[in-house]
Amino acid sequence: MMENKSTLRYRFPSQLAALLLAFAIVPALAQQAQPTGTPQSAPPSTAQQQSTASPSYKPAREGFWGRINPLARKKWVKRQTDPINDRLGELDEVNTKNARDIRDVDGRAQAGIRRAQSTADAANQTAAAAGAQAQQAGNLAQGADIRVNQLNSTVNGLDQYRQVTEAEVIFYGGQPVLSPAARRQLDELAAGITGHIGYILEVEAHSPAAGSVGIQNSQRLAEVVKRYLVTEHQIPVYRLHSVALGNAQITSAGDETTKPVRTSSVHIRLMENSLAAQGAAPPDGAVSSTGAERP
Repeated sequence: MMENKSTLRYRFPSQLAALLLAFAIVPALAQQAQPTGTPQSAPPSTAQQQSTASPSYKPAREGFWGRINPLARKKWVKRQTDPINDRLGELDEVNTKNARDIRDVDGRAQAGIRRAQSTADAANQTAAAAGAQAQQAGNLAQGADIRVNQLNSTVNGLDQYRQVTEAEVIFYGGQPVLSPAARRQLDELAAGITGHIGYILEVEAHSPAAGSVGIQNSQRLAEVVKRYLVTEHQIPVYRLHSVALGNAQITSAGDETTKPVRTSSVHIRLMENSLAAQGAAPPDGAVSSTGAERP
């Protein structure tokens, strides 16, 4: 009995080991005996996944540390990083070229802007100069127009005179001698010439005698008056205009009635040119306000 127990004690572990070995071998043999096709005992989901999977897909084998093994050699790491470094170098070159092109474009743009600004400034200066010249020409044209108007007024006013004052000198007895009263009248007339330029003196001599005798007598009276004004008051001779009318009837001022000549007399009128009224300068050789000749 003791022998059976010891034999059983040693036989049981060996049987257990054989049994475990059989369990391990049988599935392996069964797997090898199955065909390459899809096993019928496989679940439908597994068969479907195998049929839809791409035949060219090969999952990357990764170790415990992933794709890169920290214990890999430097040459292997260099082979892996060289394409990346080359790509980065190409990108740096492209960026450098783009930056250089941008700088070139910006430089050309700035140069074009400066040239355009310089051209615009020159055009503005030219326009300003042209405007100044146009304004100056306008001023000259306006001045010329004013001058032309003045000349027209001067030409139109050359033969236009207005009466300033008059005097009547009486000669008693028909003798060509100035009385004290006649001298005072002539002195007052000469004093009234002060302040007038461009004037003339109209001298009309009358005599009651008829025919040529009256004309000769009136001529002598006019000469006496003219001589006194020239010698005593320096009236220029060219400003004295006389006429001997004899016994020609005189037309009264303000009406058309005529009166017969009854006494010997000289009628003097101070006539001023219309240019003098406008303040025009006298021509060369004109007399001053005192009757003296201007230089």
